[in-house]
Amino acid sequence: MRPEVARRRRCAIYTRKSTEEGLDQSFNSLDAQREACAAFILSQAHEGWEAVDELYDDGGYSGGSMDRPGLEALLADVEAGKVDVIVVYKVDRLTRSLADFARIVDILDKQGASFVSVTQAFNTTNSMGRLTLNVLLSFAQFEREVTGERIRDKIAASKKRGMWMGGVVPLGYEAKDRKLLIVPQEAEKVRTIFNRYLELGSVYLLQEDLAEKGILTKQRILKDGRIYGGCNFSTGSLYQILANRIYLGEIVHQGKAYPGEHDGIIDRDTFEKVASRLSLNRVRRTLGMHAVQSSLLAGIIWDGEGRRMTPDHANKSGKRYRYYTSQQDKERLELPIHRLPAGEIERLVSRQLAQSTEASWDGPLPSRELVLHHIEKVTVHSDRIDILFVEAEEPVAIEASLISCGNEVRIDAPSQGWAEARRVPSLIKLIARAHQAREAVRDPANTSIDEAASRMGLSKQYFCRLLRLGYLAPDITAAILDGKQPAHINRQFLARVNNLPPDWVGQRSVLGFISLA
Repeated sequence: MRPEVARRRRCAIYTRKSTEEGLDQSFNSLDAQREACAAFILSQAHEGWEAVDELYDDGGYSGGSMDRPGLEALLADVEAGKVDVIVVYKVDRLTRSLADFARIVDILDKQGASFVSVTQAFNTTNSMGRLTLNVLLSFAQFEREVTGERIRDKIAASKKRGMWMGGVVPLGYEAKDRKLLIVPQEAEKVRTIFNRYLELGSVYLLQEDLAEKGILTKQRILKDGRIYGGCNFSTGSLYQILANRIYLGEIVHQGKAYPGEHDGIIDRDTFEKVASRLSLNRVRRTLGMHAVQSSLLAGIIWDGEGRRMTPDHANKSGKRYRYYTSQQDKERLELPIHRLPAGEIERLVSRQLAQSTEASWDGPLPSRELVLHHIEKVTVHSDRIDILFVEAEEPVAIEASLISCGNEVRIDAPSQGWAEARRVPSLIKLIARAHQAREAVRDPANTSIDEAASRMGLSKQYFCRLLRLGYLAPDITAAILDGKQPAHINRQFLARVNNLPPDWVGQRSVLGFISLA
């Protein structure tokens, strides 16, 4: 009988090391693993085993993840049918995760492949071998997790004691013996950044100011000799500096600040003022900077129930109407949602801005930057509007009423001598139709009210109501044409007025045109 020829088995050697330490040596850990695996394959030559030429190495990669270039290439070759056996020095070189191990075994089973550990006699082709491997991997994963917890606990305990635990050294300091020491020249830069931000009130203006003054970022020399930094500050780096509690002499861990071993550069009062301004600007920027049309009061306007009012809009017949709408309070769902016309409240606030400050501007409304520079908060109550100016202790209260006009709310502030100038096309059209009805009854061709109404395509009842509006006082008509009617006057209100007095004084009283009397 002829001796049975062993089936050829292509063996791939996989090596891994968690850190890069020692990899630059002429003979490192990966070489040692590969040599042991190659010797094992050679010892199985009678079984048809032979090593493939391809190297699958992962130096500096953790076994807790499958995101490793060497492992990915190896599994790809297994799926392509290029590898029959994976040989590793220890099973934890392949993976330390039980879930990842299950995925690897699934890939091997689909291709009829297996893997072997040189120092641990396992065979993945039978159930007992897999059970033993699962137990071993469970301990490997447990060891990795315990090690991670121990490291995290050590870092947390060290930071609670105020110790610097490494990382990028912030501007103003240098690291020496694992401690932060102040660099006087850089510390002066940090103080300039904080003080100038309080003066300018904007990170974008601060960025331009620092660039003009030639104040640059911290220069660092990397391990490979490359120089990093020494350029103009970006807005992102400035935000990080202004919010970094290290400059208070504190160390932050998981959102909590602890007294640090290092000295602070910024005093607490300055830091808290900067933090307050950053928080306010962040809200304003989120709500107002990317609007198609700038909303002057975005981020600073609230309703009387303490809810923020945000910009909103609606498109009707190709025209865009802007509003400020109350945000719904999940804990107070019963409160009604207020919706104010943006143009009216912005004009009212702008007028008060001009009266209370020396601010001036070109055009009907100030810029958003000017408004935010002078005004801290606007609160809209049912009977007044409070405007709190920057650095003022008490708000300026404007007597104003919110009047429902059809489907919208308008603002009337008679105490300020402010009549909202707003020409309403539908209202002007109603007055024009009223004068057409007046001319219709004068036309000899119309022998009766019924005939005049019929020729205008109106009912007799509506024609009679319309006719009365044709005899409004001239000053009332002029006020409507100029858009200076009281806030409650709209088309629906005027068209439904019953018993309109024929005398002009009575009309002014009934319709609310008291200022014209």
